[in-house]
Amino acid sequence: MKAAIITIGDEILIGQTVDTNSAWIGAELSKSGFDVFTIISVHDAKEDIIYALKEITGKADVVLITGGLGPTSDDITKPVLCEFFNTRLVENSQVKSMIEEMMRRRNNPMNENNRRQSLVPECCKVLTNARGTAPGMWFEKDGTIYISMPGVPSEMKYLMTEHVLPELNRRFTSQIILHRNIMTYGTFEAKLAEILTDFEKGLPSNIKLAYLPSSGVIKLRLTGKGDNHKMLMEQMSSQVEILYRTIPEFIYGEDEDPLEKVIGDLLKEKKQTVCTAESCTGGEIAHLITGIPGCSEYYKGSIIAYSNSVKSTVLNVPDEIIKNHGAVSEEVVKYMADETRKLLQADYCIATSGIAGPDGGSEYKPVGTLCMAVSSEKRTITDKRVFGTERQTNIIRFSMAALNLLRKQIISL
Repeated sequence: MKAAIITIGDEILIGQTVDTNSAWIGAELSKSGFDVFTIISVHDAKEDIIYALKEITGKADVVLITGGLGPTSDDITKPVLCEFFNTRLVENSQVKSMIEEMMRRRNNPMNENNRRQSLVPECCKVLTNARGTAPGMWFEKDGTIYISMPGVPSEMKYLMTEHVLPELNRRFTSQIILHRNIMTYGTFEAKLAEILTDFEKGLPSNIKLAYLPSSGVIKLRLTGKGDNHKMLMEQMSSQVEILYRTIPEFIYGEDEDPLEKVIGDLLKEKKQTVCTAESCTGGEIAHLITGIPGCSEYYKGSIIAYSNSVKSTVLNVPDEIIKNHGAVSEEVVKYMADETRKLLQADYCIATSGIAGPDGGSEYKPVGTLCMAVSSEKRTITDKRVFGTERQTNIIRFSMAALNLLRKQIISL
């Protein structure tokens, strides 16, 4: 089954609002066996909405529309839908009663704008909205179902969950679509694709592989389609096992778990703790770790030693080490990691020092240079990497590289 999504709103096109609705709808439709083949965002303009509807007509079994159903003059979706379906707006008494009751509960007066929301196209089936004043609307034309919903995420999700998905699942004999997400770190997309050339060639025709890179992490998404759930599960599991055998050094987890959560689970399992000593990352690693619920069980704290004076006076990095090797060096981060681990009495410490940019680089240490260390009681490991020139991107990439070094240290001991 084919599905299309149309989002209506100038705020999306000019970047004021991020379109999270389409992502959520797409994920839910995929679970029900629909192929979402297009997502279109259009202006709050009649000609643009009509054009999008006509473009999709005949190509989709289901069209999901969000936005433009509010009480103000710029919300024009309902009149445009009337034109497209050759119908007129009529007052719906059930919707009007719900709006009146909602206004009473909120102690707000019912005004003309609220009353206008009880007008719906005559040919639609009304989907009651217990989360807001704008109803959902279900249309059918020439074998295609069109569903219009508010753009407010909580209201859209309510209508999808309570009305839309149950009815679509009842009407359509869904094909089964399964996804498996394998999380990797430690190489770049082109190289990973080269390594997996034979794996991709050997995939069954009903299973596809997608590469989804972000800040150094590459998510490998396997998507399988079939009509037998058990057989498809077995097929997918078999391919995942092949991936683990092919690239074990790059896989750190599944199901979109972030690297910092995987590390937290490892530390909890081993009943161990970690702390951080950050220079160039400025607390980003600490931020990532403490973003995971329950991190107080394994995270001790951080020292942000941004200046050389803090490195030497607080973390006891000898002045001659900084002078001879520079603050951005494996020698310095080794001291930082060892001293902070002892100071905060943790099992592990991550330390970073680098040149995030855009200035400060040299011929020998260009912008994007990162030196990092992970200290434990048994050993301290260091590494040096060079990334790009964009500061904020570097800070994230530096942090991910250091976390992955920690992960490797934990699983190797």
